[in-house]
Amino acid sequence: MSAAPLRDFVADFARLLDRRPDEADLLEAGGSLLRRLVARDDWLPQAFARPDPARYQQYLLHADAAGRFSVVSFVWGPGQATPVHDHTVWGLIGMLRGAEYSQPYRAQDGLMKADGPPVRLEPGDVEAVSPTVGDVHRVHNAFDDRVSISIHVYGADIGTVQRHTYPAGGGRKPFVSGYANTLLPDLPTP
Repeated sequence: MSAAPLRDFVADFARLLDRRPDEADLLEAGGSLLRRLVARDDWLPQAFARPDPARYQQYLLHADAAGRFSVVSFVWGPGQATPVHDHTVWGLIGMLRGAEYSQPYRAQDGLMKADGPPVRLEPGDVEAVSPTVGDVHRVHNAFDDRVSISIHVYGADIGTVQRHTYPAGGGRKPFVSGYANTLLPDLPTP
């Protein structure tokens, strides 16, 4: 297993951000970089691919020293799902292994309602989220009998960003996700 693909991705993504692209260009060019990373499944160390039987795991792979972006592996056990949630920053999701569904949501009559059909991500597929292009969704493993893994890139150290879940009865609940492989003291989790 070689760390070179991730190392090259991080360096290329930092160079992309150095050019200060607008969000549309960032999502397009960054999506191409992420698509190249998830096109091969031989670089993610097992320590960042371990499922947990109780809930999905979010492992920090890289946090940019300047706080411009983070790279995270999401490991989905069989049938696991997120609540409906937002990100508050741009993000890119690349499917590495297995498959997942991303159901977009939008506000309607004070509640978050499903907005169109869910998007199925297969290995190599990339999807974007942001307050500009659509920021609220619910994600779940497409499989009830195996693990799926996606690689996410966000426009901040996402494990430290205050975000929101959206309960079915309305309103929103703040949370900070943290990471399965780091300890962040005194931060609430969903």
